[in-house]
Amino acid sequence: MEFINKYKLTLIGIVVGAIGGYAYYYYVGCASGTCAITSKPLNSTLYGAMMGALLFNTFQKEEKTKS
Repeated sequence: MEFINKYKLTLIGIVVGAIGGYAYYYYVGCASGTCAITSKPLNSTLYGAMMGALLFNTFQKEEKTKS
C-alpha cells in the first residue's frame, strides 16, 4: 500500500497513457501496417503508458530526507 501511495501520480499516468495510446491506435492507427508504434494495439498502448508515466511523473514532488 505504501508503494501505491508513493507512486500514485505515476500509476495514474500509466493508466491514462495506456487508454490514450489505445485510443490513438483505434481512431488514427496506421493503414499500411508499416508504422512501428501504431501498427499494433499492444505497441501503441505500451508506448502511451510509458509517455503517460513520464508526463505525470514530472508533476510528482520528491520527499526530502533528513540525514
